[in-house]
Amino acid sequence: MYYFSGRAFLPLFVSFLLVLFVSFPPFVHSAPPELLLAEVYEEGIELKHYWVSEKLDGVRAYWDGERFLSKQGHAYNAPEWFTEGFPDIPMDGELWMGRGRFAELSGAVRKHKPVDREWREVRYRVFDLPASSLPFSGRVKQMRELLLSSGSPFLARIEQQQGVSHVELMTRLDKVTDAGGEGLMLHHGDSLYRAGRSSDVLKVKRYQDAEAVVIGQTEGTGKYEGMMGALVVELAEGRHFKIGTGFSDAERAAPPPLGAVITYKFYGLTATGLPRFASFMRIREDEPGTE
Repeated sequence: MYYFSGRAFLPLFVSFLLVLFVSFPPFVHSAPPELLLAEVYEEGIELKHYWVSEKLDGVRAYWDGERFLSKQGHAYNAPEWFTEGFPDIPMDGELWMGRGRFAELSGAVRKHKPVDREWREVRYRVFDLPASSLPFSGRVKQMRELLLSSGSPFLARIEQQQGVSHVELMTRLDKVTDAGGEGLMLHHGDSLYRAGRSSDVLKVKRYQDAEAVVIGQTEGTGKYEGMMGALVVELAEGRHFKIGTGFSDAERAAPPPLGAVITYKFYGLTATGLPRFASFMRIREDEPGTE
């Protein structure tokens, strides 16, 4: 039998920690970035002052000049080769793999140790420059010039178009959603980047979406006997309601666990203020450290 003295064991323990740190780099937590947040579009707004772009179903990531930060201030551990050539100024955008690939993307970017073959499918699509003092129309030009000079194949801006009517906006919205996209964004050309929710930025969708926390479930009946029938969820203000549609059979067999944050879509509110025709969309997993 072998025995180690405390003095002899200490160097071995330190070496073990160094190996663990290099193999599994920790997620750094900083103060949450101060992000500009969108409100919802309603017909009647003078659209000639707005720029239009596709709303990507990706993971929002704030580039602080050195690393990507999540909405809560956690760092995404992107490979060094991925960010090579990125500008050293703040950028706001989405880590994105393409339409309909949110779950795949989320699993890739949340890992402690990045997998190269997964990150080679990812692109950082920039839609704003938070540190710029220019109005948005000026920032659009600034983004074009900045990204052209970077030379990175993993960095691109989101295309912006200016001056559309409501009919043209709805036509483009249907075209995007029919192709598997999520919706559109409107950004006022004269607006400055400032943290918080603002009507300077608007989401355009045929439906509304929001998040809720799973607090329970009901048993299914009929063809769903032995499976989940509906989720019981809680809104931020503490109200509860059920979501019983939008699930695949696999999701009913293995439903989101208690405490999970889900995204659901709905069409306005009922007379009591609850979401009307709520339907499950996905588990919302985009913070690093949960994979």
